[in-house]
Amino acid sequence: MMLATRLTRSLSKSSRSNISSFARKMSSHEAVIVAASRTPVGSLYGSLKTLTAPQLGAVALKHAFEQSKVDPAVVEEIYFGNVIQAGIGQSPARQVALAAGMKPASDATTINKVCASGMKTIMIAAQSIECGYKNVVAAGGMESMSNAPFLLPRTNPLFGKFDTKDSIENDGLWDVYNNVAMGNCGEIAAEKYDVSRISLDEHAIESYKRADRAWKEGVFNAEIAPVIIKGKKGDTVIKEDEEYKKVLFEKVPSLKSAFKAGGRITAANSSNLNDGASALILMSAEKAKELGVKPLAKVVSYADAGVEPIDFPMAPTVALPEALKRANLTVDDIARFEINEAFSVVVRIAEKILQIDPAKVNINGGAVALGHAIGNSGSRIVVSLVHALKSGEYGAAGICNGGGAASAIVIQKL
Repeated sequence: MMLATRLTRSLSKSSRSNISSFARKMSSHEAVIVAASRTPVGSLYGSLKTLTAPQLGAVALKHAFEQSKVDPAVVEEIYFGNVIQAGIGQSPARQVALAAGMKPASDATTINKVCASGMKTIMIAAQSIECGYKNVVAAGGMESMSNAPFLLPRTNPLFGKFDTKDSIENDGLWDVYNNVAMGNCGEIAAEKYDVSRISLDEHAIESYKRADRAWKEGVFNAEIAPVIIKGKKGDTVIKEDEEYKKVLFEKVPSLKSAFKAGGRITAANSSNLNDGASALILMSAEKAKELGVKPLAKVVSYADAGVEPIDFPMAPTVALPEALKRANLTVDDIARFEINEAFSVVVRIAEKILQIDPAKVNINGGAVALGHAIGNSGSRIVVSLVHALKSGEYGAAGICNGGGAASAIVIQKL
């Protein structure tokens, strides 16, 4: 008995020593972002409609390689977000990797966490680096909603008609738990948190004005990966977001509600259906030093959160505080917030619950104005945050996703 006790104690000490050693090893692998690029966001059936999601993803990743001077051959793995995958071919992330020049020996995984897909890839990439499993990982997200197919049942009915399903609605924008559109969840959230139609419309108008100002001031220039569209009369270069110019401010207050009679959610204070992609390259700080690559920012912390599916618009108010807690920071420490504007109500709720100054949220406009290509948005807002922050500043990004969840990340500009 005494021998058994001594052995147990000995093993316990050994285990503690190993765990401590492993923890020290883990902490030395700091994940840094060395490149962050995105395509412009195209309107539904707009300027980017001829390109598939993987083609858009490849444009963004190639630009990230070009801007950072990172050799694609050193990237060991890629995680890429994509939601509406029907019809775009096997392993969408693998298509992006090979088209962007990554070596065949690298691995690729496509991530679907609905609207949070792109952000989740950054989190997984950071985890892979922090635990010492990989040294260089690509991440990002992509969506071509213009090319999302309609779905037919595989078996024909014995008699009568069959129904088609819109894959955008069915796989991207429908709450399967309550059998309602995501906008209906937004209506419930607006009522629950007492956010008025006027407040939502004011937010939407401000989002469009901020996006317009940002583009006029060239704020997005450094992050944009121009997209070349080939045509019979020559090539067309797309290098500007398409959606933010499509607004008539005088019409916003008079629009009918989109999801409920007499409701508060309208086409103006909702995001649109869009095309686009974004890509980031992450590596350990040690690897960046070895390769002579200058990091843009470091990943400080991240978190996910789950709530009731109907309450998804408020999920970022659970994920963001958790990410801040893990970073040992408060709302006041954050210079800029990027909170995805699936609907204006998402941001209004976050401002209300977390007591965030609206002047610090989506300073250059958000998805209501810039567009919401769902598999892309989670990484798109991180790309914009990386470029918008000043050296030393902390930034936080949060995004809700269907099913009742959210992801959040905190970064520091270097």
